[in-house]
Amino acid sequence: MTKFLRWSAAILVTALTVGSARAQDSEGSHQIRHVWVITLENEGFDATFGSASKAPYLSKTLKSQGVLLTQYYGTGHTSLDNYVAMISGQAATVETRNDCQIYADFIQTGTTADGQAIGHGCVYPANVKTLADQLTAAGKTWRAYMEDMGNDPSRESSVCGHPVLNTQDLTQSAEAPSASVPLGDAYATRHNGFAYFHSIIDSPACANVVNLNQMATDLKSASSTPAVSFITPSLCHDGHDAPCADKEPGGLISADAFLQRWVPMITGSPAFHNGLLIINFDEGGLSISPNPAGGFTILAEGETCCSERKGPNLGSFPQTAMIGAYTLTFGSYGGDRTGAVLLSPFVRPGSISNTGFNHYSLLKTIEHIFGLGYLGFAGAPGLVPVFGCAVSDVASNLPGSHCGSGGE
Repeated sequence: MTKFLRWSAAILVTALTVGSARAQDSEGSHQIRHVWVITLENEGFDATFGSASKAPYLSKTLKSQGVLLTQYYGTGHTSLDNYVAMISGQAATVETRNDCQIYADFIQTGTTADGQAIGHGCVYPANVKTLADQLTAAGKTWRAYMEDMGNDPSRESSVCGHPVLNTQDLTQSAEAPSASVPLGDAYATRHNGFAYFHSIIDSPACANVVNLNQMATDLKSASSTPAVSFITPSLCHDGHDAPCADKEPGGLISADAFLQRWVPMITGSPAFHNGLLIINFDEGGLSISPNPAGGFTILAEGETCCSERKGPNLGSFPQTAMIGAYTLTFGSYGGDRTGAVLLSPFVRPGSISNTGFNHYSLLKTIEHIFGLGYLGFAGAPGLVPVFGCAVSDVASNLPGSHCGSGGE
């Protein structure tokens, strides 16, 4: 529960000036061959990118090298529903919104016209597809790199690590270093969206979910670098915990240090000359106050952008849930404003975009780059991707064209 104590424009401009939105598109997204996504935790835009930010490498150095998306939003609270949305376009269930304390199967009772699975639970049946399924079917490679996964084999495997179905998730909190687990274990299954789909965990594709240590080897050549890489730091290095189980400071300080180590490795790799790196946050910050009778009340305001829809599995808002001594109040179903940064040889360094994006926009972007269809809410009419089919002059924030909901 330390999470609750702490916690994107038609953008991008290509480096070239071209005559039409489609010509721009061909000079930008159609040259992208590798995409990386690094997701950090629980910070609102002002905390991360404001003048007092504790993450100067992200908020100053990387911002100056890429494009700052000032209106990038999470799609829900608290964590897991955001990670699921990023790779499947599925909106929250009550269980995924509460981080699936029990790693339970999703019981599906139907499907909406816009591809939302109706039901309750956590681990979606094999008919609910993900970006990973799309990439595999298209002959494209992917990997998910999870820091600390497998450090404690008694909790999770070092490949495709997740709890046993219908049991308690023991990775909800970090494990401190000990004689039996010298490095400690701060892997959190709920920050690994791939673990919540039977189409992945029941197939050989699950071997693509590996420990972060593998990424350094994969980056040595463009041919060994996956087309799409999702990178999840540990509970300490994603900014979730503060302080961390190993006594590191955590929060934005440790998240910034993680970026300082890994971002140059990505941007200096052979694959980055036609690559795109997206650094985002799962959700905005939460506010906390003590209860007179003990415990704490945590407020998730739940602001949305981009005409985000609620999905079929949540009722009306506001809502309240109890987790231990914490009373969670959800003002609405969104994930609040976080901001994001994009780095690529095809963007204008130091640009700013004030157009609204969210996690479904991110999914739509990757699907467009690789010529895939749009899953779930990534196919919502009018949704603007963060790169490619929506290209604009970021310097003057001129709106560009964008993909239709059915793809191109």
